[in-house]
Amino acid sequence: QVQLVESGGGLVQAGGSLRLSCEASRPIYRANVMAWYRQAPGKQRELVAGVTSDKSTTYADSVKGRFAISRDDAKNTVYLQMNSLKPEDTATYYCNVIYNNGKYWGQGTQVTVSS
Repeated sequence: QVQLVESGGGLVQAGGSLRLSCEASRPIYRANVMAWYRQAPGKQRELVAGVTSDKSTTYADSVKGRFAISRDDAKNTVYLQMNSLKPEDTATYYCNVIYNNGKYWGQGTQVTVSS
């Protein structure tokens, strides 16, 4: 069983930056997909960014040019660099990993952007 441990969330002023980290508790050997989702109260969970095993990336239109996802397979970790944060980025952010035919989720970390 894989546990995903997230860190880096918090309160930040609009225009500021945060870097989220998500580390797997066990080796995941170039997991097929590592991704970040977010969910605001009353809204559906949405994909923010994803990165495949060959480091191809995809981003939600709302974060393109501001966020950057990366992965370090040696550390079993995925990152989300969040720049130029806006109040509408406020949400609970969830790490997601697809590995060995399983889909694993982190516990969620809160990101709050003040105006």
